[in-house]
Amino acid sequence: MARPMKRRRVCSLPDINRFGPLDAPVSPGDQIDMTVDEYEAIRLIDLESFTQEECAQQMNIARSTVQGIYVEARRKLADALVNGKLLLIQGGQFRLCDGTGDGFGEGCGRGCRRRRRGEGGGGRGGRDRGRGW
Repeated sequence: MARPMKRRRVCSLPDINRFGPLDAPVSPGDQIDMTVDEYEAIRLIDLESFTQEECAQQMNIARSTVQGIYVEARRKLADALVNGKLLLIQGGQFRLCDGTGDGFGEGCGRGCRRRRRGEGGGGRGGRDRGRGW
């Protein structure tokens, strides 16, 4: 029996979750789905300059898991940019941070977007999220 997938800790949902060509019609084969945890790995490593080890700690998963998530996220991002495909960020196995640390018993960490923007506590934070939003 396979081990159950551990929910990844995600700071916040993206402000915008759809990216792609502005004028071209999108056919079903021209859409790429990136999960929220893949988005979070890209955000932490490429934008916040985390190491994979720091990213793993922030997301509460193993470094080897981060590496796999990150490689897949970059492949999807490159495919969307190079081939002009629509990129949708949605779904995945994750828990959403509440920005205060109350949802996890510890702070989200230095890369927390919600805390930086003053969105901690209340709202949508701290709830379990399954597939989809």
